[in-house]
Amino acid sequence: MTEFSHIAGDRMLDLVNTVEWRLGGPGREEDLTSYDRVLTWCRESGLLDATEQEQLQALAGEDPRTAAAELDRVVALRERVYEALFHGDEYAAEAIATAYRTTLGHSHLSRHGAGWRWSDNELTMATARHRITRGLMDLMSRDDLDRLHQCEDATCGWVYLDTSPRRNRRWCVTSDCGDRNRSRAYYARQQERKRAAQGQGRSS
Repeated sequence: MTEFSHIAGDRMLDLVNTVEWRLGGPGREEDLTSYDRVLTWCRESGLLDATEQEQLQALAGEDPRTAAAELDRVVALRERVYEALFHGDEYAAEAIATAYRTTLGHSHLSRHGAGWRWSDNELTMATARHRITRGLMDLMSRDDLDRLHQCEDATCGWVYLDTSPRRNRRWCVTSDCGDRNRSRAYYARQQERKRAAQGQGRSS
């Protein structure tokens, strides 16, 4: 059982979805409410293993101020990638690029199977952020971002890659936003029919 949703088709888009009702104004809810929640999301998303999560939790317990600062930085990165991908914000994209350059200064290339990948020089409270940053750059480099879509619910705001054959996916989760909006549409049609029937009754 996971604590976060993983429905977007890319784990970094799942990070964007750690906001409930993004477009809902005062109804907006933050899921990343602590550094520990960031670690949980990273563990669920394969960015940390269980041992790393426990070690970082211990470090956070010893230095809660740094943990709070890391939480703020992760949330800021999340918002920057949303602005870049869905609003074409070049300032937000440059902020991610700057974070990536910083991350590379704390990373090295290591052999992984037949290839190579970035690894962290050491495990610190910034490790989760660094791995997220590398993931964000991978996301922004995908060649299928023309499939990016945002749930058509008026307040939801969750995002995903539409991999449906006809590219006609409208909802983040059909059984949630899809069913709720279909119910609203059905109710609206019923009310319109009642008003039309009442209007005909008065005119007869």
